[in-house]
Amino acid sequence: MRASDIVRKKRDAGELTREEIDFIIQGATSDTIPDYQLSAWLMAVFLRGMTSAELAALTDSMLHSGEVLDFSDLPGKKVDKHSTGGVGDKTSLVLAPVVAAASDARARLYVPMISGRGLGHSGGTLDKLESIPGFNVNLSLGEFRRVLEKCGCGLIGQTPEIAPADKKLYALRDVTSTVESPPLICASIMSKKLAEGIDALVLDVKTGDGAFMKKQADAEFLATLLVETGAQMGKKIVALITDMNQPLGRKVGNALEVEECIEVLRGGGPEDLRDLCLELSAWMFVLAERTKNVADGRALAREMIASGRARDTFREIIRLQGGDAGVVDDPSRLPHARHQARVHASRSDYLVRIHCEQVGVASMMLGGGREKKEDAIDPGVGLVLEKKVGDPVNEGDVLCTVHYNLESRLIPAMSLLNKCFEIGPNAAPDLPLVKKIIGPM
Repeated sequence: MRASDIVRKKRDAGELTREEIDFIIQGATSDTIPDYQLSAWLMAVFLRGMTSAELAALTDSMLHSGEVLDFSDLPGKKVDKHSTGGVGDKTSLVLAPVVAAASDARARLYVPMISGRGLGHSGGTLDKLESIPGFNVNLSLGEFRRVLEKCGCGLIGQTPEIAPADKKLYALRDVTSTVESPPLICASIMSKKLAEGIDALVLDVKTGDGAFMKKQADAEFLATLLVETGAQMGKKIVALITDMNQPLGRKVGNALEVEECIEVLRGGGPEDLRDLCLELSAWMFVLAERTKNVADGRALAREMIASGRARDTFREIIRLQGGDAGVVDDPSRLPHARHQARVHASRSDYLVRIHCEQVGVASMMLGGGREKKEDAIDPGVGLVLEKKVGDPVNEGDVLCTVHYNLESRLIPAMSLLNKCFEIGPNAAPDLPLVKKIIGPM
């Protein structure tokens, strides 16, 4: 086979065979197919889509491009959550310790979370974790297992053994404008998550301006693909369609988002972030058979936060993974930008819209994300929303505070941010944070 022939076939809307898909995935894994041909193949898939047979073959091929973990000897349910990504989406850092903290003699729970880095305008869990001084997301599989055994949760990136084809394609998707492809998203998510050795998975599929799926119908289509793919492989799956028409919480940027997660674990934090973390945790409890229903799951999640058990578990996760656990009690130990600037309201009325994706792009421009896969992250930069949609504003009010280090990065980011906030005469109606639930299966 030749990669160029397979690219041409998909470009011309042909259906690829299992053997052709295996050839591409093996080539990505072994570096025998160059990046430019893989990028062309990704674009062809983005434009032409995939049949269900192609998607099943792609997911299975990516899953078995590396090792599939086996935690069957650990006495309890293994459950994880995955988000399709958005601006200010930091829920993993809250719900992972919440769920792990809820283990008891009747129901032991493990959260083996293998996460990714930022894609496009959305932040990545690994980038947030690495803003904690010393935190090591690059544990070996043996070290990962030991952390799981000790505190019930581990938060790492893909090791060389886990879905190596996805690691290669994930980085290329970020820089070739092919992130939003439903089959590529589905295969990427499920190959990593199924390799974790989990029993159940909760999916947070974002929709709206700041999501990769702008239209709810597209988000539902992707969610259905994910749920069906997971169910075919014998896993309990549920997908929540959630709103991403404004940033989640008030802080955008790696260390800033860690700081906000600590606020939630202490019993505070923004209402939208707190509510979504409770909802996702509740579904994790239900699928892991820790509670009988979602209402009981929410109550259990609240108890883990109010009692301090979730906060203590997060501190232990950080310690076991080499990080400065003192940040949980003193967030000032996190990296902070040297300078601040502010975006002001040009008139009085209501904040009716925030251009969510552009807020994420502005954070990336400050250094909080990557434009090229080799770019370094500046962990301290980002922004804090002082107003959210629906809030009344007066002329001159601060809409957001920008945390930056380099003036050269601030200027284009501020130019963008000054266009991100729309003020109008009517308060925006309250929209549900969770729009629809698909599954569980």
